Amino acid sequence: MPPIGVRLNVQEHHVVIDNGIVEVALSNPEGIVTGIRYNGVDNLLEVLNDETNRGYWDVVWNAIDGSGKVAGGVFEVIKATKFEVITESEEKVEVSFSRPWDPSLENKLVPLNIDKRFVVVRGCSGLYSYAVYEHVGSPEWPAFNLGETRIAFKLRKDRFQYMAVADNRQRYMPLPDDRLPGRGQPLAYPEAVLLVNPVDPRLRGEVDDKYQYSCDNKDIKVHGWISMNPQPAVGFWQITPSDEFRSGGPLKQNLTSHVGPTSLSVFLSAHYAGDDLVPKFGKGEAWKKVFGPVFIYLNSAMDGEDPLTLWDDAKRQMLVQVESWPYSFLASEDFQSANERGNLSGKLLVSDRYVSGDYIPASGAYVGLAPPGDVGSWQRECKGYQFWTRADEMGYFTINNVRSGNYNLNAWVPGFIGDYQNEVAITITSGCGIYMGEIVYEPPRDGPTLWEIGIPDRSAAEYYVPDPDPKYINKLYLNHPDRFRQYGLWDRYAELYPHEDLVYTVGKSDYTKDWFFAQEKRGQHISRDNLANQIHTRKSQSKWNL
Repeated sequence: MPPIGVRLNVQEHHVVIDNGIVEVALSNPEGIVTGIRYNGVDNLLEVLNDETNRGYWDVVWNAIDGSGKVAGGVFEVIKATKFEVITESEEKVEVSFSRPWDPSLENKLVPLNIDKRFVVVRGCSGLYSYAVYEHVGSPEWPAFNLGETRIAFKLRKDRFQYMAVADNRQRYMPLPDDRLPGRGQPLAYPEAVLLVNPVDPRLRGEVDDKYQYSCDNKDIKVHGWISMNPQPAVGFWQITPSDEFRSGGPLKQNLTSHVGPTSLSVFLSAHYAGDDLVPKFGKGEAWKKVFGPVFIYLNSAMDGEDPLTLWDDAKRQMLVQVESWPYSFLASEDFQSANERGNLSGKLLVSDRYVSGDYIPASGAYVGLAPPGDVGSWQRECKGYQFWTRADEMGYFTINNVRSGNYNLNAWVPGFIGDYQNEVAITITSGCGIYMGEIVYEPPRDGPTLWEIGIPDRSAAEYYVPDPDPKYINKLYLNHPDRFRQYGLWDRYAELYPHEDLVYTVGKSDYTKDWFFAQEKRGQHISRDNLANQIHTRKSQSKWNL
């Protein structure tokens, strides 16, 4: 039978959208997701939580006074004050929950106009959500810093206990109760807990730390949870078909899913980078940005079917969503459709006379458009949009569906140091198809390479990563390519070199065994911020050369 049409039921305190597959309940007018009914389960969200702590958009922000002093960070769940039906038909329902700002709210709420949108489509097993943030270019709009914004879902802990963020990064997770006193022992920073008496005794002796499940922006396409009991199994997945609205470029790491069970889509944050990636808005600075949409996908297995097939199905759905980007069914004029965007293509070559007398195809190069700035500034850019792709083995690249605007063309090539940036800014207009032809990157050099340590690929994966202290392990990362995510590896450096720092002898030492993967001071007390910015990231210096 064809799927039934989408139905909207507006109540005094709730708004309910139902397409016969999924039913979504939102608080009215706040726009908090209070319930998701699917496959016979009344609510996939944590019913033990208050309704305001189930599915929500939030920000972390800092006020700035007239002298430029930055106040402490404020965590704020975005609670709208106005509900509006944008589109209502059997094919689609789109609703808006908005919260305007005015000077009477200064130092009380983040100085942004925020419009949260939720969309349910006919025959679709899930919901879409996006938001438009605006800081008005008017003198009464104060300066502030925006440290983080995201959408978060808190799932039922009695059902969702298996988490997947990648093919090789999935496992049964501890319960939130396991982190409480008596069951969990706090470690060097609040997010890390040693499980000493978990509900599931098989987890005893492991470390739980949400940072261990972070991913590069380029790899955060789909992640989520599986409820295996009772049968049939149900999956809850966050699918992000585009990175264009995330800050920091493809190598910036962000949180995904973690104990809660919690599922996040983080759009900007200072994690792993620090203050450079905190947008700072001046008084009266005009700014507007669309975050999302993300797609919350729900699936279920047949009785007797392997629940892990839900992960494979979620990956297939992710590809469907990527192919559908940019979506054509959104109502906000701030989200540009395909015909309002443009495309850019070309061929990137490398000129390095000490490697070859001919131009070298930039095989596997990361090529991207980012707002104008200095060479390499895309790594710190956090207010605009970025669009990235990978060059093929001959150096050809295509960047499709770029929002109209002015950009620098940036690139970096695995195997070569430095950043490429086109000298002239590029203007993307609606419907354009710009062909750059052959462009040549010449890596910085003063002469031939005499020696080098490692590979210039912006990863420290080739260096020596020690085994963790057996008292502080996550079994997922034993003999794993991401073993650098194990807790406490910074202390291993001092244990390996108790009296003096390592000595690397060129021509004799082996960087896979003799060069520690992270640059660390022996015996230094590690703060939470230092851990987040230095240890958990593998984007440390990846080549030393002379």
